[in-house]
Amino acid sequence: MEGEGRHAAIRLPEGSWWDWDVVSWNAGQLRLAAGHDLAYHHGLELVFDDPVFVSCPSSFHDPVFRAPSSEELLDITRHLGGELPVVVAFEADAGGPEPASCLVAAGRLEIVRETVLRYWREDAAPSQRFAPWVRSPGRR
Repeated sequence: MEGEGRHAAIRLPEGSWWDWDVVSWNAGQLRLAAGHDLAYHHGLELVFDDPVFVSCPSSFHDPVFRAPSSEELLDITRHLGGELPVVVAFEADAGGPEPASCLVAAGRLEIVRETVLRYWREDAAPSQRFAPWVRSPGRR
């Protein structure tokens, strides 16, 4: 994280991270994926462990990450009964007339940079992984 304080703006690694979507979300983890075109693969994931508050669209473009405002932090603290280690705020193009204001509060954030394939490939390298919904032919 970049800047002053516990809840500063996150800093992404160099890359083309224009296209974003929710790869998976359950009670224990939220994964946001990014790349320059999500049709075939993505190269970056923001992995939020123990997400307790999520306000963002399922897909969006060109997010601008920022430090959460003091009002957002106060609101999260009041609703959840205490301060959380990770609060990430950003504005993004979600297809509407104005940018969507997004906020995620969680216990932990990990930024993972690796190629994740979004379709089955026989010739995938052993080091490559597949998105959760990809199944090999013949496997259900």
